[in-house]
Amino acid sequence: MAEHTQSSTTIDAPPAEVMAVIADFARYPEWTGEVKEAEVLATDDQGRAQQVRLVLDAGAIKDDHTLAYEWKGANEVSWSLVKSQMLRALSGSYQLAPVDGGKKTSVTYQLTVDVKIPMLGMIKRKAEKVIIDRALAGLKKRVESEAA
Repeated sequence: MAEHTQSSTTIDAPPAEVMAVIADFARYPEWTGEVKEAEVLATDDQGRAQQVRLVLDAGAIKDDHTLAYEWKGANEVSWSLVKSQMLRALSGSYQLAPVDGGKKTSVTYQLTVDVKIPMLGMIKRKAEKVIIDRALAGLKKRVESEAA
Protein backbone atom coordinates (compact mmCIF):
# COMPACT_ATOMS: atom_id res chain seq x y z
CA MET A 1 0.00 0.00 0.00
CA ALA A 2 1.31 3.43 -0.90
CA GLU A 3 2.08 5.87 1.88
CA HIS A 4 0.47 9.29 1.87
CA THR A 5 1.95 12.73 2.37
CA GLN A 6 0.04 15.39 4.30
CA SER A 7 0.46 19.06 5.15
CA SER A 8 -1.67 21.90 6.52
CA THR A 9 -1.91 25.67 6.41
CA THR A 10 -4.22 28.35 7.78
CA ILE A 11 -5.88 30.72 5.32
CA ASP A 12 -7.23 34.12 6.31
CA ALA A 13 -10.71 33.55 4.84
CA PRO A 14 -13.86 31.58 5.76
CA PRO A 15 -14.12 27.91 4.64
CA ALA A 16 -16.75 28.70 1.98
CA GLU A 17 -14.35 31.10 0.21
CA VAL A 18 -11.55 28.53 0.35
CA MET A 19 -13.78 25.76 -1.03
CA ALA A 20 -14.98 28.06 -3.83
CA VAL A 21 -11.38 28.40 -5.03
CA ILE A 22 -10.74 24.64 -4.66
CA ALA A 23 -13.88 23.87 -6.70
CA ASP A 24 -12.96 26.30 -9.52
CA PHE A 25 -10.93 23.84 -11.60
CA ALA A 26 -10.81 26.03 -14.71
CA ARG A 27 -8.59 28.47 -12.81
CA TYR A 28 -6.16 25.86 -11.38
CA PRO A 29 -3.43 26.66 -13.94
CA GLU A 30 -3.43 30.24 -12.58
CA TRP A 31 -2.42 29.26 -9.05
CA THR A 32 -1.35 25.64 -8.62
CA GLY A 33 1.94 25.72 -10.52
CA GLU A 34 1.89 22.02 -11.41
CA VAL A 35 -1.49 21.96 -13.19
CA LYS A 36 -1.03 23.21 -16.74
CA GLU A 37 -4.58 22.39 -17.96
CA ALA A 38 -7.85 21.53 -16.20
CA GLU A 39 -11.10 20.47 -17.87
CA VAL A 40 -14.29 19.47 -16.03
CA LEU A 41 -15.69 16.40 -17.81
CA ALA A 42 -18.75 15.73 -15.61
CA THR A 43 -20.65 17.48 -12.82
CA ASP A 44 -23.09 16.38 -10.13
CA ASP A 45 -26.65 17.71 -9.65
CA GLN A 46 -25.23 20.62 -7.62
CA GLY A 47 -22.88 21.65 -10.41
CA ARG A 48 -19.75 20.39 -8.63
CA ALA A 49 -17.09 18.58 -10.65
CA GLN A 50 -17.30 14.79 -10.57
CA GLN A 51 -14.61 14.08 -13.17
CA VAL A 52 -11.77 16.40 -14.13
CA ARG A 53 -8.99 15.97 -16.68
CA LEU A 54 -5.71 17.52 -15.52
CA VAL A 55 -2.39 17.97 -17.27
CA LEU A 56 0.26 17.91 -14.55
CA ASP A 57 3.94 18.86 -14.63
CA ALA A 58 5.48 18.41 -11.19
CA GLY A 59 9.10 17.89 -12.18
CA ALA A 60 9.60 14.15 -11.65
CA ILE A 61 5.89 13.52 -12.29
CA LYS A 62 4.40 14.64 -15.63
CA ASP A 63 1.01 13.30 -16.66
CA ASP A 64 -2.33 13.78 -18.38
CA HIS A 65 -4.89 12.14 -16.11
CA THR A 66 -8.55 12.10 -15.10
CA LEU A 67 -9.70 12.24 -11.48
CA ALA A 68 -13.06 11.44 -9.90
CA TYR A 69 -14.12 13.86 -7.15
CA GLU A 70 -16.34 13.18 -4.14
CA TRP A 71 -17.71 16.13 -2.19
CA LYS A 72 -18.40 15.44 1.51
CA GLY A 73 -20.47 18.26 2.92
CA ALA A 74 -19.24 21.83 2.57
CA ASN A 75 -15.74 21.30 3.99
CA GLU A 76 -14.21 18.23 2.37
CA VAL A 77 -13.44 16.99 -1.11
CA SER A 78 -11.51 13.88 -2.05
CA TRP A 79 -10.36 12.48 -5.36
CA SER A 80 -9.14 9.27 -6.92
CA LEU A 81 -7.58 8.29 -10.21
CA VAL A 82 -9.81 7.25 -13.10
CA LYS A 83 -7.16 7.01 -15.82
CA SER A 84 -3.59 8.09 -16.40
CA GLN A 85 -0.63 7.71 -18.71
CA MET A 86 2.03 7.62 -15.99
CA LEU A 87 0.28 7.08 -12.67
CA ARG A 88 -0.79 3.77 -11.16
CA ALA A 89 -2.64 5.51 -8.32
CA LEU A 90 -3.44 9.04 -7.23
CA SER A 91 -5.74 9.94 -4.39
CA GLY A 92 -6.04 12.86 -2.06
CA SER A 93 -8.25 15.24 -0.20
CA TYR A 94 -8.71 18.76 1.08
CA GLN A 95 -10.25 18.99 4.55
CA LEU A 96 -11.29 22.42 5.77
CA ALA A 97 -11.93 23.41 9.39
CA PRO A 98 -13.12 26.82 10.59
CA VAL A 99 -10.69 28.70 12.83
CA ASP A 100 -11.11 31.94 14.80
CA GLY A 101 -14.92 31.78 14.74
CA GLY A 102 -14.98 30.92 11.03
CA LYS A 103 -12.96 33.96 9.93
CA LYS A 104 -10.04 31.71 9.01
CA THR A 105 -9.72 28.17 7.68
CA SER A 106 -7.34 25.37 8.53
CA VAL A 107 -6.71 23.42 5.31
CA THR A 108 -5.24 19.91 5.38
CA TYR A 109 -4.13 18.45 2.06
CA GLN A 110 -3.40 14.73 1.84
CA LEU A 111 -1.93 13.09 -1.26
CA THR A 112 -0.91 9.59 -2.33
CA VAL A 113 0.81 9.04 -5.67
CA ASP A 114 2.06 5.81 -7.20
CA VAL A 115 3.77 5.90 -10.58
CA LYS A 116 3.96 3.15 -13.18
CA ILE A 117 7.69 3.59 -13.71
CA PRO A 118 10.12 2.53 -10.99
CA MET A 119 10.87 5.45 -8.66
CA LEU A 120 12.54 5.48 -5.29
CA GLY A 121 10.05 6.03 -2.49
CA MET A 122 12.09 8.97 -1.23
CA ILE A 123 11.88 10.72 -4.64
CA LYS A 124 8.16 9.98 -4.92
CA ARG A 125 7.45 11.40 -1.45
CA LYS A 126 9.55 14.47 -2.25
CA ALA A 127 7.45 15.01 -5.40
CA GLU A 128 4.26 14.60 -3.32
CA LYS A 129 5.58 17.11 -0.77
CA VAL A 130 6.43 19.61 -3.52
CA ILE A 131 2.95 19.23 -5.04
CA ILE A 132 1.26 19.68 -1.64
CA ASP A 133 3.40 22.61 -0.48
CA ARG A 134 3.02 24.49 -3.76
CA ALA A 135 -0.72 23.78 -3.90
CA LEU A 136 -1.28 24.97 -0.32
CA ALA A 137 0.86 28.09 -0.85
CA GLY A 138 -0.92 28.82 -4.13
CA LEU A 139 -4.34 28.22 -2.58
CA LYS A 140 -3.54 30.51 0.37
CA LYS A 141 -2.26 33.28 -1.91
CA ARG A 142 -5.20 32.92 -4.32
CA VAL A 143 -7.92 32.94 -1.62
CA GLU A 144 -6.37 35.77 0.40
CA SER A 145 -5.83 37.95 -2.70
CA GLU A 146 -9.45 37.42 -3.79
CA ALA A 147 -10.67 38.19 -0.26
CA ALA A 148 -8.64 41.43 -0.11
